[in-house]
Amino acid sequence: MATEKITMPQLGESVTEGTISKWLVEVGDVVQKYDPIAEVTTDKVNAEVPSSFTGKIKELTASEGDTLEVGDLIGYIESEAADGAEEDESSAEKAEEKTVETDGLTAEASDAPMKKRYSPAVLKLAQENDIDLDQVNGSGKGGRITRKDIMIIIESGNVPKAEPRAEKKSAQEAPKTAAAAEEKKAAPQSASIPVVPGDVEIPVSGVRRAIATNMVRSKHEAPHAWTMVEVDVTNLVNYRNSVKNDFKSKEGYSLTFLPFFIKATVEALKEFPRINSMWAGDKIIEKKDINISIAVATDDALYVPVIKNADEKSIKGLGKSVNDLAKKVRENRLSGDDMQGGTFTVNNTGSFGSIQSQPIINYPQAAILSVESIVKRPVVMNNGMIAVRDMVNLCMSLDHRVLDGLIVGRFLASVKDKLEKITPENTSIY
Repeated sequence: MATEKITMPQLGESVTEGTISKWLVEVGDVVQKYDPIAEVTTDKVNAEVPSSFTGKIKELTASEGDTLEVGDLIGYIESEAADGAEEDESSAEKAEEKTVETDGLTAEASDAPMKKRYSPAVLKLAQENDIDLDQVNGSGKGGRITRKDIMIIIESGNVPKAEPRAEKKSAQEAPKTAAAAEEKKAAPQSASIPVVPGDVEIPVSGVRRAIATNMVRSKHEAPHAWTMVEVDVTNLVNYRNSVKNDFKSKEGYSLTFLPFFIKATVEALKEFPRINSMWAGDKIIEKKDINISIAVATDDALYVPVIKNADEKSIKGLGKSVNDLAKKVRENRLSGDDMQGGTFTVNNTGSFGSIQSQPIINYPQAAILSVESIVKRPVVMNNGMIAVRDMVNLCMSLDHRVLDGLIVGRFLASVKDKLEKITPENTSIY
């Protein structure tokens, strides 16, 4: 048998951490490869984490409610090693020990860089209990401080307090690493808000905390700009209303307006591929695939599943994808794959009655389009006459590092033109 690590998996593009909402196994349980071992919540998905090995659960190092970064240790499993694997592992360990002796390094010295990498759960507990983490010896790999270490300190009552700022040595005031500074910069600070009788305190769930972190990151890193166009969708409304009953009886689900808007969007993205891009520091990555992220809300969270290769689908195909993904969200069946690969987001805020909004970009994408509510308004026509028309606002936020107003204006003009030209004669649902 060989002892293998169980780590927090990557459950979606741009997902950096997850919260263990429920363990599905206990120490001593025997699991098969791909058996679910835990339920994990992120800002994008609730998913079951499968075991990467067949074997017996040896230790669970993380507790339910802990939030850990992708790749962090959450447990150990004694796996069924292949022939000779234990011997190879033993040899590797001996070689490592020999290297340590030869170099004159101690485990403490070689592991020191890990000590100051704190998970959000550790930071939160330390802040709430005024614990100086510099004085805590971690039991995790590389001396990393775990939630269990903090709980032991709290229960013992022997809490190491931080020294007064004036008495700290200059070495203790050395600048933090770039990674630690970025983490602190992205993490929202708790406000001191007085609570009076009658106020209701609502604990922040893992999903809500992750959403908050990702939104702050998007607003902090991407310089947002915003624009809006007004579209006359009277022809679209009439067309959809004329076929919706037959469509539902034939296909088994409703034909909403959203697939029509997505279809016009993906056709415009093919004309203006720069909109389908991402900022990568020293370069802009223009994505080949057009994968449309759609926002689907539940009572307490917002999920953004992805329609893969949306430019290859008909209006019916897009409608089926929207219906299937929304159903998965409601039934808590979204997988990690359902959440990955999005290149552009279409947000259907009109379903809530909104007529104008400024959406936050779905990081690391370069833009997001909100389709607002279709409303009847008096409009001055080209012939000077006033008519009642079905109008909709399309609101778009863009990352100004990647996109400028000119290309976004042309893109929206193309989407507008395609929507206004929809008729039964030139638009096929199938």
